[in-house]
Amino acid sequence: MRVSYTTDYFVPLPEKHPFPMGKFPALHRTLLNEGLITESDVVAPREVDWADLLLVHDRAYLDALAHGTLTKKEERKMGLPWSQALVKRSRHAVQGTMNAAYMALEDGIAANLAGGTHHAFPGHGEGFCVLNDVAVAIRALRRARWIRRAMVIDLDVHQGNGTAAIFESDDDVFTMSIHGEKNYPFKKVNSTVDIGLPDGTGDDAYMATLEPAVVGALNQFECDLVIYLGGVDVLEGDRFGRLSLTREGLHRRDRFILEEVVGREIPLLCLLSGGYAESPERTADLHATTHREAAKLSLSPA
Repeated sequence: MRVSYTTDYFVPLPEKHPFPMGKFPALHRTLLNEGLITESDVVAPREVDWADLLLVHDRAYLDALAHGTLTKKEERKMGLPWSQALVKRSRHAVQGTMNAAYMALEDGIAANLAGGTHHAFPGHGEGFCVLNDVAVAIRALRRARWIRRAMVIDLDVHQGNGTAAIFESDDDVFTMSIHGEKNYPFKKVNSTVDIGLPDGTGDDAYMATLEPAVVGALNQFECDLVIYLGGVDVLEGDRFGRLSLTREGLHRRDRFILEEVVGREIPLLCLLSGGYAESPERTADLHATTHREAAKLSLSPA
């Protein structure tokens, strides 16, 4: 599987900051060490053009990012301290998703070793999300006429409120979010399909909800690309989670999504989204689940 990655995905954060920035290089190392990717599979993105970001984001917000004029309130809402390095990192990650989307259309499946920043709105960032890579990629692909319709399957434990808001009135983008009902964001935005799960939901109840919802959506909505946000903050013990999936449950989830989408011969783009285990390395190991299951799928007999 080809992937987007650059060392510019990492920028230092203040000590004890809750966002596990180290998970990006750690995931890259893990996939190489396990032979799930080779160096030739890695495509390094450049920084996305500001013009492409304007397909989704307000000019005033982009100007504030570029010149460091966010208010303290805006910076707190974003959850990350502004810096030129952070802006550069965020632009690289958006281009990484755009590149991986094109690779998915060519290869059938591809991934960005970042991305899934689904809390970013047109006019502000929030929840550790600066720019909405999912929305920019979809609009760029549609502008280039590579796709007409897209589906977003967002399985992060937190509702993808920014993505939902951006596409709320767009009939050519189907947004599905299966998340913790009582978790952040506490004011939800309408996705095409929203399913809120109670605290403590375990493997069997999770899959019993997920499977018919995804099958129903794919049967109902013909699309040219599926974007999968495989957040690993659904696991029991996650710092910001509240659901109770096990490691085996995470494998079951990712295996189901891969088999269902790839089995229908719909191009699939895989993104990280959230995960807050006890260390960046542990978080990266959990994110690698998608790639381990993808490798099994590619080795399966036709």
